[in-house]
Amino acid sequence: MTATGLQVTSGLLAAVRVRHWTKNALVLAPLLPAADRLSPQALLGAAGAFVIFCLISSAIYLVNDVVDVQTDRAHPVKRHRPIAAGTVSPRTALGAAGALAVAGLALASVHSVELLLVAATYVAVLLAYCLWLKREPVVELGIVASGFLLRALAGAVAASIPLSPWFLLAAGFGSLFVAAGKRYAEAQRAYQGAETVRTVVRAYSRSYLRFVWTTAAALVIATYALWAFQVHNQRDSAWSMVSTVPFVVAVLRYAINVDAGHAEEPEDVILHDRMLLALGALWVVLLLLAVFA
Repeated sequence: MTATGLQVTSGLLAAVRVRHWTKNALVLAPLLPAADRLSPQALLGAAGAFVIFCLISSAIYLVNDVVDVQTDRAHPVKRHRPIAAGTVSPRTALGAAGALAVAGLALASVHSVELLLVAATYVAVLLAYCLWLKREPVVELGIVASGFLLRALAGAVAASIPLSPWFLLAAGFGSLFVAAGKRYAEAQRAYQGAETVRTVVRAYSRSYLRFVWTTAAALVIATYALWAFQVHNQRDSAWSMVSTVPFVVAVLRYAINVDAGHAEEPEDVILHDRMLLALGALWVVLLLLAVFA
């Protein structure tokens, strides 16, 4: 392989944002409350859903970077992205995106029509976002949130786990909370005079975004509590109700980062906050106790 080929390969690996694959761990969330009923096939299905979303989300990242190449070149950080920096050509990026999307959808079709439908919906909605809807205030916020929600839904479909409406609502409002936090961080930079903030972000006031993420935080706590009480009634275990404590504290802890304008990259906030990681681990333990104890 030539040196240029090595650079392109390295650039593509950077452009697909492997470190963002941590978001795809959301496909595993529906497995926790059903841990005692999981079969090897369910675990394999969830693992497959994780791989599928790694492939199709990376395809969307490539398309998005091609669409935003001129804007990224004016950004102090994003100008170093491979496509904006010229390491990977737009044609090569789009070819790789097509291959990744086809591979992901093909894997989904092998599993089931339902999983294919969820994966195809993700691709269609996020492509519409990249090409058009990212410039529409509020709509684009909902689409960013839907990306997180569809991951959780895919995990449930892949593992054949029936989802509680309260769980879906909690996942949806949690996704909106994270998405609004991302936009709030961008809006903070806009009001500090940064010229590289996207036009759609300037359409939001900080007070409006604060209203959105505050409302979403309240609703995710309420719907999670209702789900936890539903699990308690089904399993006659108090551990699910106890799990609301680390859950609420984690939401409040994450909100500190949102309020400070540091939540533009959610995965960075979570992976570098030891207290959030500890609260997440405690939450998982309590849910497993609710299932097995």
